[in-house]
Amino acid sequence: MPHLLSWQLRTKTLTSHRLPLIMGVLNVTPDSFSDGGRFFDSVAAVEHGLRLAVEGADILDIGGQSTRPGAEPVSPEEELRRVSSVVASLAAQLEIPISIDTSNAFVAREALAAGAEAINDITALTGDLAMLELARSTSCGICAMHMRGNPQTMQRQATYGDVVEEVRAWLAARRDGLVAAGIDPSRIALDPGIGFGKTAEHNLTLLRSLSRFRDLGCPLLVGVSRKAFIGRIVGDPNADRTAGTIGAVLSAARCGVEIVRVHDVAAVRHALMAFEATGGMV
Repeated sequence: MPHLLSWQLRTKTLTSHRLPLIMGVLNVTPDSFSDGGRFFDSVAAVEHGLRLAVEGADILDIGGQSTRPGAEPVSPEEELRRVSSVVASLAAQLEIPISIDTSNAFVAREALAAGAEAINDITALTGDLAMLELARSTSCGICAMHMRGNPQTMQRQATYGDVVEEVRAWLAARRDGLVAAGIDPSRIALDPGIGFGKTAEHNLTLLRSLSRFRDLGCPLLVGVSRKAFIGRIVGDPNADRTAGTIGAVLSAARCGVEIVRVHDVAAVRHALMAFEATGGMV
């Protein structure tokens, strides 16, 4: 079993031991691919965040902008309106940390002021020039994800010679760039971006090869939850993807991934506990 790395956040440290930590997804959006609209109301969003914490989430990831393929961007003001009271309310009520899922420095700054501990940015801090200085000055945690293009264009750019080596090299270069800009490496997590500018086969190849990312020296965060490649595997795009998500999470756990980002926290927590108890982590 690989040695798992800690992730230093703004004021807290996330440390995984034998099992991956669970990042619970909280989308405060009307149009996210899986749960869009379910928690668009701030009261419902806060209730769901509290529920995810009870179910065993180690960190909550709150977002107000859908990043599904083809999603249209909203204004920073609208994105902030969606998440600001949710972040503040949950930060005041919970011991577990909160990350803000955004590529906009204006939104990130306000979320950090409201109590968020980390920025989860699908553009790896390249989408807004102010994001890098914000991350450096606040000493928050950073998750940098690989993606080609943006949600409107990424699936048209899913062409690779060796997807594993190209994604790995990009993440290594981005890690080095963040460190050179003054971000402490202990604050950086890296995400290969499953489903972001990759075909189903690219996603599977990356998931089979996660151990090749271990030498990057940063915690790995992997998001497989309910994604379309699972429907492709089971042969039914409309099938419930919870069981498929669990299967992919267990595979990631065997590779030493530190953090898994999921919607179904209780189901994944129970599966990981059973997996460890029956010798799966040996």
